[in-house]
Amino acid sequence: MTHLTELLAAVADGVDPGPFALVRGEGGTHLELFTGPVRAADRLADLPLPDGAPGPRTLALVPYRQITERGFACVDDGVPLEFLEIVGHERIALSEALAALPDVPVRTADAAFDVADDEYAATVARVLADEIGRGEGANFVIHRCLRATVQGDPLVAALAALRRLLVAERGAYWTFLVHTGTRILVGASPERHVSVHDGLVMMNPISGTFRHTGTAADRSALLRFLADPKEVEELYMVLDEELKMMATVAEHGGQVVGPYLKEMSHLAHTEYLLAGRGTRDVREVLRETMFAPTVTGSPMENACRVIARHERTGRRYYAGVLALLGRDDAGRQTLDAPILIRTAEISPAGALRVPVGATLVRHSTTEGEVAETHAKAAGVLAALGLGPQAPATGAEPAVRLADDPAVRAALAARNAPLARFWLEQRSPDAGGPPGLTGRRVLIVDGEDTFTGMLAHQLGALGLAVTLRPWHAAGPVHAHDLVVVGPGPGDPGSTTAPKQRAMRTLLAGLLAEGRPTLAVCLGHQLLAGLLGLASHRRDAPYQGLQREVDLFGTRRRVGFYATFTARADVDRLVTPYGPVELARDPADGAVHALRGRGFAGVQFHPESVLSPDGLAVLADLLSGLLPAGRLSGAADHA
Repeated sequence: MTHLTELLAAVADGVDPGPFALVRGEGGTHLELFTGPVRAADRLADLPLPDGAPGPRTLALVPYRQITERGFACVDDGVPLEFLEIVGHERIALSEALAALPDVPVRTADAAFDVADDEYAATVARVLADEIGRGEGANFVIHRCLRATVQGDPLVAALAALRRLLVAERGAYWTFLVHTGTRILVGASPERHVSVHDGLVMMNPISGTFRHTGTAADRSALLRFLADPKEVEELYMVLDEELKMMATVAEHGGQVVGPYLKEMSHLAHTEYLLAGRGTRDVREVLRETMFAPTVTGSPMENACRVIARHERTGRRYYAGVLALLGRDDAGRQTLDAPILIRTAEISPAGALRVPVGATLVRHSTTEGEVAETHAKAAGVLAALGLGPQAPATGAEPAVRLADDPAVRAALAARNAPLARFWLEQRSPDAGGPPGLTGRRVLIVDGEDTFTGMLAHQLGALGLAVTLRPWHAAGPVHAHDLVVVGPGPGDPGSTTAPKQRAMRTLLAGLLAEGRPTLAVCLGHQLLAGLLGLASHRRDAPYQGLQREVDLFGTRRRVGFYATFTARADVDRLVTPYGPVELARDPADGAVHALRGRGFAGVQFHPESVLSPDGLAVLADLLSGLLPAGRLSGAADHA
């Protein structure tokens, strides 16, 4: 029983048709029908992807708890990693599918959010004050869940909801229904998490939410939204975070394309596209990109801790992915994985869950984030009869404001302040300055994978890079330069294991006179060893771009910091020699420092917000690594 009409006839007769999935890709004129047995796996690496004829092989339902594969924190709700082993595959014309799917009302009872509006607002306020305000990260996504009970057959209700989404929800990356026998997922996700085809890895960060109630967004209101600093910075921050992931899964990092406007029935989003070449197994790509910052936050590892602290319940499949794995005509692996958002989960008993979250940044307001959760849920709730349908557009297609010249100009203007390094095609064989080419650098990661982007920039300058987490022991003497990298947390802590370990490392490097560059948290710890205390800023510098004076040269760079060292002089005398400070004339904040054999920067030269970042690195490294002696070679001579 694989044909859609036969499958739907069984459902109408009250017979379980067995596991299946219906999927429509963005703009598609047909649906894919997948059938086969459902099995469970412990790890993403256990998902089957056998050799053989081209086509889709496996459709995996990846729960949020799978983040533990990366060693990250979560409230473990035990929800399984399941996959449909695709035995049958048919393509069905959209018109045929719409004619066959049940066009009946969906009835529910007892609908309510598990976290009320005022309670959610209080959580937002706590995260802004206690997490972003205390240096734990730049942005965090906190979710809540609307619960209800479906009246009647849950599978009939889900199929009717799918039909409504296919008709009414435009702009979705995937519109889908997956029935495993133990659960039903139905939704219209706007966001590709990651895809791989012909060796091209692509990610699709979406952020910024414009709410509207008409058949299309109001042009003047949309232009105001596109100019809103909160919305602009929110997209920049998730762009940086997904570039960190691309730095891991693509051989030369990701190239930024866009931004674009994604228009949907109840709202519009802004989005970028990231692309890069990679050779990893697609299951590794999935693992290394768990999960999107648009549904977690940044930096990623600490965002997971913050989510666990403030949500206190498991996320089930919310923020996970559907993952379609297969092979192309040449036998190469393929992957397409939308994020599980704007998705309802229905149990065989009719228990309905619609989880939704808001991205909290330093500009957030409690009322704004509460409203955002309602807006994001609107499309799925309308399909389930729990909210108003978007106004019909009539016979003519909806007007695309994305084609409006003023909208296109506003979107293009967003790239003007960004780093060209990430916007332009890069040649892997370009080479770097003669004094840097071939030098060896160790980057110590303080739990912020900005270090992956930093590795690509240092590689572009000709250096050979090794990455190491802060807690991994190992020698430093085989390297010409040690970079003590960024990470979340209070640099003044004397008890946190990470800060103690990185402070000890820096003290040893200073004592040996080994060339050292410190970035963000590393810079704050270095400043402390030089006698400068760190202070918490009144307003966090999270995702903030500024032009600063760096030792007589104006540079535009991006900050992700809540703490900063301060000084009231431009030069210090220290046990490690004289130190020159580049500081803010208004409050004495130390943006950078340099001494004999070491330097530190409070900002992130590798960020997409640092158009002058590569030049800053080249300047600092030319002082730290003068042409001549290779320290690693000398140490092992």
